[in-house]
Amino acid sequence: MRIRATVVASLGALALTALVVPAAQAAGHSEVRAAASQAAAQASKAASAKATTFSANGAADDQQGDTAISNVVVNGGKDVVLGTTNKATITVTFTATDNSGIDTSTGYAVLYHGADIDSSDLGLVPTQAVDDPANCTTTGATTATCKMTYTIDPRADLFNFAAGSWKTWAIVAGNDGDSSEKGNAKTFSLKRYSKLTTNAAPEPVKKGKTITVTGSLTRANWDTSKYMGYTKQPVKLQFKKKGASTYSTVKTVTSSSTGGLKTTVTAATDGYWRYSFAGTSTTPAVNSTSDFVDVQ
Repeated sequence: MRIRATVVASLGALALTALVVPAAQAAGHSEVRAAASQAAAQASKAASAKATTFSANGAADDQQGDTAISNVVVNGGKDVVLGTTNKATITVTFTATDNSGIDTSTGYAVLYHGADIDSSDLGLVPTQAVDDPANCTTTGATTATCKMTYTIDPRADLFNFAAGSWKTWAIVAGNDGDSSEKGNAKTFSLKRYSKLTTNAAPEPVKKGKTITVTGSLTRANWDTSKYMGYTKQPVKLQFKKKGASTYSTVKTVTSSSTGGLKTTVTAATDGYWRYSFAGTSTTPAVNSTSDFVDVQ
């Protein structure tokens, strides 16, 4: 495996400059260590300077011999969703194979936002000791399963521009010196937590009269650590008749410049009103708590 042209920092420097979490470096093969060190360094640099581009050679995959990385799973296959204050702990797992077996001291993975690891604008390295590789466990003569854990603090680690699609850089080596480096071993979504409210009034109401349904669609603002209105978004107003089991969509309302929702309907029968947001690439879907209206 070739050593990339620029290894930007020693482990000690990585540990000091990382904003998100201590940078880590795989042990074992020196070339694998160098690549892991560089990826961790880039994640650290990107974390501490949003838009600073780091220049290095070799962002593409690097395959040497028959070593392979497969079955990469981030956060159990679910989107990573964070609000404004609570930290999230997620895991990355992958399967490594080589005909000579896997050197379990060489697995490593970095999470990043951007076109590739070399031009990433935000990154996360594992929450573990500085010199620890992934926790790789031999599962057969030619296979191992590797796992790394990451703790994300939205107040320190995230910015609004980075909501959406993220990538996973991964590396591992075989016992015979073969290795595999994947610039995008897995894509996953990191989203801003959303909230939605509904209030239907008056309660009770006479049949045939007007019901006004208000609400608010907000989402986490990682730049300010507050919740802000999600503007100009289509939100469905839904109704479930008393005794029924499912909601039906009555109309679609567009959120205001502050995330506010407001519309009117005609009272016909007792039932539950709620707003429902389908979500976007940066914000998860959410249903509000329903509001029951007694029609007399």
